Amino acid sequence: MPTRPDLAAADDDLWLRCYRRTEAPAARLVCFPHAGGTAPFYRPMPFALAAADRVEVLAVQYPGRQDRRREEPIADLNVLADRIHEVLARRPGLPLVLFGHSMGAVVAFEVARRCEAAGRPAARLVVSGRRGPAVGLGPAEGMHLLDDDAITAEIRRLDGSSSIVLSDPDLMAAAMPALRADYRAIETYRADGDAVVTCPITSLNGDRDPKTSVAEAEDWRAHTTGGFDLHVFPGGHFFLVDEMPRVIGILDGHLSEAAGAPTLSSGVR
Repeated sequence: MPTRPDLAAADDDLWLRCYRRTEAPAARLVCFPHAGGTAPFYRPMPFALAAADRVEVLAVQYPGRQDRRREEPIADLNVLADRIHEVLARRPGLPLVLFGHSMGAVVAFEVARRCEAAGRPAARLVVSGRRGPAVGLGPAEGMHLLDDDAITAEIRRLDGSSSIVLSDPDLMAAAMPALRADYRAIETYRADGDAVVTCPITSLNGDRDPKTSVAEAEDWRAHTTGGFDLHVFPGGHFFLVDEMPRVIGILDGHLSEAAGAPTLSSGVR
């Protein structure tokens, strides 16, 4: 039975958050959060991009958190990618740049594969803070199998959550089901070595990231038949918080290219 347009629109609004409306965009940027992350992590993005006046910037909100906290979180990364692709496929076609950090990098990769299979390949995939998708779990991983205290300690080690959340037991308890589901999704996922996209891939990584070495960030090269470039920044797993101006500059270049316009200079320094 076909989905009613009003219900489809409501579902789209649950999944995709737009913090700055753009009239007649020439390209679309979709941002995918890390494990335990939320769409508002990317709220500053459309206001910092020099290309924002011509780019629709969307941030994905996974189920099971914030205003979607009553929904069951999705603990299978391929199912998550399926759902996000279904939502994106209902939007008017625009040149598409996908940007994901940590777990979000792999979700973005799988969405890119689905876009390509549907005949609407992405213009570029930008992956951040994540090793290549064919690399399996390391010996110290398997966080979704550990207790809540161990997961909280890992988040604190990576500095991936605000101190307010980490110091508030009630907030952490509310966030834990989605966080555990995210860890399970990424830790039980592994792509085939020959899984590729045709769009270029840009890989970003911190030089002191305890989760991803520079060599592992380079592994993304094997997963595209298009171009590849690697940018290494000072910092750990969440290097992009401090290095966001440089990350914005890289995205501006790719978005201007996707929109078919000359490269713009970022308004952020």
